[in-house]
Amino acid sequence: MKYHIVVFGCAANVADGKRIETYYEDQGHIKSSSIEKADEVIVVTCMIRESAEARVYGLVRNLGKKRRTLPRIIITGCMAGMIVRDTTGKLLKRIKKRIPTVEFIPVEELGLPEAGIHKNETHALVHISNGCNNFCTYCVVPYARGKEISRPYEEIIKECQDAIAHGIQTITLVGQNVNSYGSDLLNNAECKMQNGELVKSKYITYVKHLGKMRIPTLFPHLLKEVSELPGLVSVDFISSNPWDFSSELIDVIASHETVSRQIHLPVQSGDDEVLKRMNRWYTRNEYMDLIAIIREKVSGVSFSTDIIVGFPGETKEQFENTVDLCKKVGFVKAYVAIYSDRPMTVAHKTLGDDIPFAEKKRRWKVLEELIYKGNKK
Repeated sequence: MKYHIVVFGCAANVADGKRIETYYEDQGHIKSSSIEKADEVIVVTCMIRESAEARVYGLVRNLGKKRRTLPRIIITGCMAGMIVRDTTGKLLKRIKKRIPTVEFIPVEELGLPEAGIHKNETHALVHISNGCNNFCTYCVVPYARGKEISRPYEEIIKECQDAIAHGIQTITLVGQNVNSYGSDLLNNAECKMQNGELVKSKYITYVKHLGKMRIPTLFPHLLKEVSELPGLVSVDFISSNPWDFSSELIDVIASHETVSRQIHLPVQSGDDEVLKRMNRWYTRNEYMDLIAIIREKVSGVSFSTDIIVGFPGETKEQFENTVDLCKKVGFVKAYVAIYSDRPMTVAHKTLGDDIPFAEKKRRWKVLEELIYKGNKK
């Protein structure tokens, strides 16, 4: 059987695509040279924005125009995950109306191997966790991928070692919240807070970061061990969150030259009120302080980020606070997204979508010109 894989979206989806490829190769199937010649098409979908969803509809429609008979089309990734977790059935009904000929199978039900193919390449994406527990009000990831589950530590190290043995020089550790890796692996059954003070457990101790008590993570230890693997040239990670970017993690980066000096640290907004509505767990000043600490300890560091413009209720003055933050940080790259109202999210249910598209587009252009044209000078 000839198969063809189409991947939309983030690095986590690309990593899943590699695992799907490994699964089909292990079954003895042949990778098709084109989607038109495939007996089976697997689409790893993204639902983070409406435009990403629309690409899936366009792909299926165009395939129907090019072939007399459609191949078996399997929709996996975020779209399938959200359909399964939507207990009302409304999402399935809406999407089935647009693409009635496809099958929906969540990634976790495909029976995939944990490690993907790492042959004839120099760069490997290694997934270390899946899902998210944070529930930012705009984001579909908790509904698309479920709660955060960390992959066993030893499996990750072994995949990295095997990848290096196959000629891989650069590794990217991938997770929706990559630097919270391992918090679920630590047994926190006896960890408690009493009168606002941390109480030591038999197993772990809560730590304070950005004004909140957090369960410590294993990511600094994982990054350190991966960065010290013989034969590795460089390692980076995506996507990290400010609320788990601990001093321990900063020290690991600072003391290991194999760790990339470009850090992706999503901010989403530079205004405290907008951040609060987004359910981001830090203030503008806390984010700026974290940037300053990293710069002080990590020589030659630069930053990239994610920003959403036109979030519900964002005033022009609040947007200007984001512009000001970007000027002060000097991001070398930014993924600037126009807010997209997504089903199942808190923002969709409670905040509405009150910023005209023309104004969203204007704000997007302002940041694009500031960040990218500024970097070309």
